[in-house]
Amino acid sequence: MFEKIDNIIICCCAGHLTPRSDVYSFGVVLLELLTGRKSLDKLRPAREQNLTEWAIPLLKEKKKFLNIIDPRLDGDYPIKAVHKAAMLSYHCLNRNPKARPLMRDIVDSLEPLQAHTEAPKTLTIISDVPESGLKMKDAK
Repeated sequence: MFEKIDNIIICCCAGHLTPRSDVYSFGVVLLELLTGRKSLDKLRPAREQNLTEWAIPLLKEKKKFLNIIDPRLDGDYPIKAVHKAAMLSYHCLNRNPKARPLMRDIVDSLEPLQAHTEAPKTLTIISDVPESGLKMKDAK
């Protein structure tokens, strides 16, 4: 683990941050959103302190990925959309930077998921005044 931290520090200090490292970071943030956990949490058991190391093996298996979803959501989410977001996170966290998706591909993957969460775009106007009681002013 210290070797990974050393590599991260070397990359940051040497200016080796790239769009692909941004994609990795986005994958971590997406994983934080899905799980409701911090990326590094020393208060958790040793195996669960590093979010990515704990979650990646669970993300690999479709039957286990629901085990990482934030329990505070109480199952109130579209499973297919959450699965797609979890798989996107998994691909962003690929150890091989060249195998990670491009940010434009991430956006393309996330846009259809937005339809699952948007509120209806209809507007209902409720009025206590009957229509016959409304007076229109002449526009001048």
